[in-house]
Amino acid sequence: MSQPHRRRWAILGVLMLSLLIVVLDNSILNVAVKTIASPAPVGIGATQSELEWAINSYTLVFAGLLFTSGLLGDRLGRKKVLLFGITVFGIGSALAALSTGPGELIAYRAVMGLGAAFVMPATLAVLMNVFERDEQPKAIGIWAGGVGLAIAIGPITGGVLLEHFWWGSVFLVNVPVVLLALALMVWLVPESRDPRPGRVDVPGVLLSVLGLVLLVYGIIRGGELADFTDVTVLLPALAGLAVLVGFVLYEKRSDHPALDMAYFRKPAFSAAVAAIALVFFALMGVTFFSAFYLQSVRGYSALESGLLILPLAVAQMVFAPRARLVVERFGAKAVCTIGMLAVAVGLASFAFFDAGTPVWVLEVVFFLQGAGMAHIMPPVTVAVMQALPREKAGSGSAVNNTFRQVGGALGVAVLGSVLSGTYRGEIEGHLGAVPAALRETAGESIEATLAVAEQLGPAGRGLVAPAYDAFLDAMHVTAIGSAAVAVLGAAVVALFLPGRTPQGGPGTPTVPGSRTEAGESVPR
Repeated sequence: MSQPHRRRWAILGVLMLSLLIVVLDNSILNVAVKTIASPAPVGIGATQSELEWAINSYTLVFAGLLFTSGLLGDRLGRKKVLLFGITVFGIGSALAALSTGPGELIAYRAVMGLGAAFVMPATLAVLMNVFERDEQPKAIGIWAGGVGLAIAIGPITGGVLLEHFWWGSVFLVNVPVVLLALALMVWLVPESRDPRPGRVDVPGVLLSVLGLVLLVYGIIRGGELADFTDVTVLLPALAGLAVLVGFVLYEKRSDHPALDMAYFRKPAFSAAVAAIALVFFALMGVTFFSAFYLQSVRGYSALESGLLILPLAVAQMVFAPRARLVVERFGAKAVCTIGMLAVAVGLASFAFFDAGTPVWVLEVVFFLQGAGMAHIMPPVTVAVMQALPREKAGSGSAVNNTFRQVGGALGVAVLGSVLSGTYRGEIEGHLGAVPAALRETAGESIEATLAVAEQLGPAGRGLVAPAYDAFLDAMHVTAIGSAAVAVLGAAVVALFLPGRTPQGGPGTPTVPGSRTEAGESVPR
């Protein structure tokens, strides 16, 4: 075993700061959507569709370039890629804060997605290179716990900023953190790259970018229209799938592939990336509507909403760094399956929430979801990353993040369209008294209905209660769908992830993250 890097724990802290910026921004945006949707001067009057695109323009660029950025990190150097990504992210944040309309916000969010695409794979790739194999599960657990910290800080920070400053402050807050991260990276983070990268697989890279962008665009478009049979949805989505199939076939035949398809023959690797996609599919759709449930239906402020989801973040921060210990004792199969089922139970609980559900029930459910996530993400991330050679850490991290982002985009699009479609169907029967010019707008979302009701004055009061009821019905349907996807994820990991490894037992399957994996003996 090579000598571990002497400043590896300080480097992990810098990597977590970089991760914090990216995750924190998205969690801030979740509590800011209601404010951004408000008319000027409070917000910029973004419609439901424009809000989704403010989220999805970031996702589209991020998902499309993740794989490419991982390859570039392996080839050019992960530190260089990390510095580039965090700089672009900071510039995009400053521009987003100064947006004068939804169109500008969508464009600058895409710039932020470009920067984040170069940050996320590089953080995990650097981690895998400064830590030795036996310490990697612990480091990945702490790294995953950092996501919980960002989830906690984001909504609370967003709530404080929105109560005291204008909506753009939720993006401007990234800039000083970016400057601090840049200074620490230059000082602490070592450069690393693949010593023998071989020839650049230009066709493979281009096919991956084109295929992912087309597929994710089709998914997003389907969510926007709440109709996945529309030609503007089917054409890019099917073209994207066709290009990705071509990418796979090309990579299998190439003598210098950008991604070695042999890794997907390992059941643990394939199950791990599938689990990542499925759990984020389930969670992202719920995250999108929970902000409206807490703020529009329950009447909590942005800050109060942030504080209410604190148990989810605390559970991740507490349990994620210790997940490796549970995996060593019970095996990845049992731990991840129970984690997935805990997430499913938490999601299904939303189907029973109404406008008067006690706050302590919400807190228990959020804590359960966080505990479930904390026992899913570290083991599956270890399974993905340790399946690849260290010099390919950027590619492994890119695969991990690409599946997560595509799953999340599908979740927002599919579950968002279920939510919108169900809400529209429920509220339409109550819009008869609304002027024809406002009827279509009033049916878009609960925020749109409440805005029209306020605009109509006393004549609109009769819309408020039906809007709440329609939203709750739509949320219940969406929650059941989310829970079903999480149960499917539990089945995948139960079938294909390895079980418990007897310590030192010869010929037994390995556990991702255990010290006996890949033939390493237990220290005596």
